[in-house]
Amino acid sequence: MNIDNLKSIEQMEAFLSGSQAIAFAVASSKDERYAFVEKVLKRFNYRQLKRSEKGVLLKFLLKVTDYSRQQLTRMVSRYIKSGKLTRYQKTMNGFKKRFTDDDVRLLAKMDELHDMPNGAMIRNLCYRAFHKFNELEYERLSTISVSHIYNLRKYLRYRTTRGYFDKTKSTHGLLIGERRKPEPNGQPGYIRIDTVHQGDFEGKKGVYHINAVDEVTQFEIVVTVEKISEDYLIPALEKLLDAFPFVIINFHSDNGSEYVNKMVFKLLNKLLVEFTKSRPRHSNDNGLAESKNASVVRKTFGYVHVPQRYAIEMNEFNQTALNQYVNYHRPCYFATTIIDKKGKAKKKYDYKDVMTPYEKFKSLPNAKSYLKPEITFELLDDIAYKMTDNEAADFLQQKRKLLFKQIHEDYKKRA
Repeated sequence: MNIDNLKSIEQMEAFLSGSQAIAFAVASSKDERYAFVEKVLKRFNYRQLKRSEKGVLLKFLLKVTDYSRQQLTRMVSRYIKSGKLTRYQKTMNGFKKRFTDDDVRLLAKMDELHDMPNGAMIRNLCYRAFHKFNELEYERLSTISVSHIYNLRKYLRYRTTRGYFDKTKSTHGLLIGERRKPEPNGQPGYIRIDTVHQGDFEGKKGVYHINAVDEVTQFEIVVTVEKISEDYLIPALEKLLDAFPFVIINFHSDNGSEYVNKMVFKLLNKLLVEFTKSRPRHSNDNGLAESKNASVVRKTFGYVHVPQRYAIEMNEFNQTALNQYVNYHRPCYFATTIIDKKGKAKKKYDYKDVMTPYEKFKSLPNAKSYLKPEITFELLDDIAYKMTDNEAADFLQQKRKLLFKQIHEDYKKRA
């Protein structure tokens, strides 16, 4: 029996059941197989068949053509719609790239400018570059997802475009300040403070960075001092507290003796600032300041030893470049606290909550009421939008290069 001799559905059922011997061959070329399917559908008048008969016919075509059920169903649908079956050749070389090589280079440049922050921050910076600062080259990158940023960082195009320090010494806390965790309740002015040492070299101490971060807004001020004795630290703390645009309510530190002393306590009392310090066995009490030590201070200055005589130059760099960049141009994650069924508080980090510290401050209810008397949002807006994020990052990079070049050249002359 030949395939062309099949004239009825009954004969087709007999063929499928294997009760009759049959010799058949369907050509292997795609065009001939399409033509065969169309020929069978027309011969048996597929549109007029009963449901059960259509099932038999489809089983027959599945067997002799070796097409999948899904592919054959699509072919029959096209035949019913147009009365014929034509093959459309589609040649595809994979998925079309959405982001070009220029976008990858742009991403690499932005990572370099901003010291390789996480994906959410870079996404937010790309969005701000296009929508807030009208940098048209970031149009495609402004729509990128956080996960795809990490994919692009693995590209070859991306890769081709891009000391010594002492441990913290434990001290016995004085009876100054209260051991408890501050509770700001959404109000700015509760700062966490910590010290970052720029390393020892041949028995000589390096400079010290005083890093203060507001708990609610993550507004951050970095001040560099030559030593952490009271002669240097007290004037630095006065400048630091004055640099925040809002009134300081609480000053929280760890139990280091540079802060837990009578001079600092006297200064805070004069300014009517509450003084608290970390509790034993509660390592997260000052965790915000310590995390900023790594993500801001260490990323900016590294671990290399910087002699104490360069504290003035480094402090000028902080005031002119670093502090403005981190507060007005560097996005941060802000957590949302969720209480589960058991009453346990958990923190959730959503991309929609990524913003700069200044944007977070402005978004607070009654934000104007927290400003110092001589500060207005108009003045702060002038600072925030004087430069784009990338311009601010580039300014930071250039100033840092000049700073370390000056230190290196001066160090060689003295050697």
